[in-house]
Amino acid sequence: MKAFRLDELEAERAANDGAYLQFLRERNMSVGLYALDAGALDPQSPHSQDEVYLVVSGRASITVGVETTVVSRGSVVYVPAGVAHKFHHITEDLRVMVVFSPAEA
Repeated sequence: MKAFRLDELEAERAANDGAYLQFLRERNMSVGLYALDAGALDPQSPHSQDEVYLVVSGRASITVGVETTVVSRGSVVYVPAGVAHKFHHITEDLRVMVVFSPAEA
């Protein structure tokens, strides 16, 4: 079994000075923690994998393709492979669990 604690993942991500920490990688999926502070710009570009975002904390808007919605704790967003997407108008520090399938390259 592999089990993780969000507070430990956040500490590891912060210690590595990165916005993203991949903490699980298997043949068909990978999982990471993505962090954007309030007011930050999201530098993402489209990925070649499908993604699911689960917002752990914070508040922002996300645009996927031409659709925009507000997200906060508990929001789940699916992003198809190859579709442009960005978090924006980040009003509270955002922490998002990201599942890629297949595993992120």
